[in-house]
Amino acid sequence: MRYSIPRLVIAATQSGSGKTTIATGLLSALREQGIAVQSFKVGPDYIDPDYHTMASGRPAHNLDSWLVPEQVLPELFTRTMEGSDIAVIEGVMGLYDGGREGVSSTAAIAKLLKAPVVLVLDVKSMGASAAAIACGFRDYDPEVNLAGVILNRLGSATHEEMIRRAMKDAGIRVLGALRRDDSLKMPERHLGLVPVAENEGERQAIEAMGTAVAKSLDIEAILHLACLAPELEVVMPERKMQPRSCRIGIARDEAFSFYYTASLAILAHCGAELVPFSPLHDAELPAVDGLFIGGGFPEMFAAKLEANETMRRSIREAAEKGMPIYAECGGYMYLLQSLKDFAGREYAMCGALPGRAAMTEKLQMVGYVEAELIEDTVLGKAGTKLRGHEFHFSQDEAEGESPFRFKKLRTGECYETGASRKNVLGSYLHLHFAGCPEAAAHFVEACSAWAR
Repeated sequence: MRYSIPRLVIAATQSGSGKTTIATGLLSALREQGIAVQSFKVGPDYIDPDYHTMASGRPAHNLDSWLVPEQVLPELFTRTMEGSDIAVIEGVMGLYDGGREGVSSTAAIAKLLKAPVVLVLDVKSMGASAAAIACGFRDYDPEVNLAGVILNRLGSATHEEMIRRAMKDAGIRVLGALRRDDSLKMPERHLGLVPVAENEGERQAIEAMGTAVAKSLDIEAILHLACLAPELEVVMPERKMQPRSCRIGIARDEAFSFYYTASLAILAHCGAELVPFSPLHDAELPAVDGLFIGGGFPEMFAAKLEANETMRRSIREAAEKGMPIYAECGGYMYLLQSLKDFAGREYAMCGALPGRAAMTEKLQMVGYVEAELIEDTVLGKAGTKLRGHEFHFSQDEAEGESPFRFKKLRTGECYETGASRKNVLGSYLHLHFAGCPEAAAHFVEACSAWAR
């Protein structure tokens, strides 16, 4: 079928150019005008989508052609757009940056979805060279529809006039211009932005971004540009929701918040009722048949996690009884015996898995991986291959045989990692269940079997 979906991509020349601020502000400004706007984030990102969600009032989604097969993404995009007027897609890193050979780059997603691209340029300390850079990005890949630019961090009206003139001479359309404003900066830490759950002033900050964008961008021109996107031809197979067969607890609080919206939807589609709980604030587990503990920042809340002894004991006892538990990255660290923070202080964790974790000052791994199960687990049989990504500053000292064999996409390096015990499985792997629905179904079936 063919679908007419107004859409555009907010890209940048590189990370730190201000595309998240501008994309979030645009979402807020469009929502303020009564426009139902659906946001997307290119790549494996958990934090930026939370800011999108608060700005647009709708759950944000990720678009990643490594985590989810390329042929599935148009369907995921189209289904998610139901009830929305326009899609705003924030890119990742620089326009042409991605995994090996540009996999899941912003440019690749823009071409896949036939979406026009607006390039954010950080023009601080720059003159006509900004136009030269824009020309290079426009001409690098003729299949990318670079439809205009937004000038960010201008110093003055004279500065703006100089660059606008150079852009006009180069035949590049300027769709907005923002002055330098440190008040619009978002707080950051070692994995990027501070999550919404921890940022008490996030709503005021997003409103400020929306006000700045509404004043500084040509919103009418941007809407017109989005409406010029060509029709998408998408195959939409019928999807039947499975009857409820189990309850899966989802750890959600300030310490654990890294989940893909569509990934959780796949678990529900497979028959799971998702029950949120807080390892920080709840005294014990709710009545569930399995647990999914995602990533986050347990290292920032290690003392509080340790202090909640009844919750740690509740999880440990559930694990001993054979409850299926799957944990990713921060969740994996929480299930180990202990966690050392950046200062070297060691805190007791759940002890549901053998081993320890320790934070380091150096980034240990960031990138896409192919993961193969070495043994039968709650995600599948031995030999099952899954696509995922890693991003962590910690090191684990797991004990016993590793359940996973990872292969780095960029280098081909292989290594065994993770830990398992009974029906508990954890590692630094981040999955998107829309890209591996069989693993989601296997996990739900394991929880259902334990419930029976």
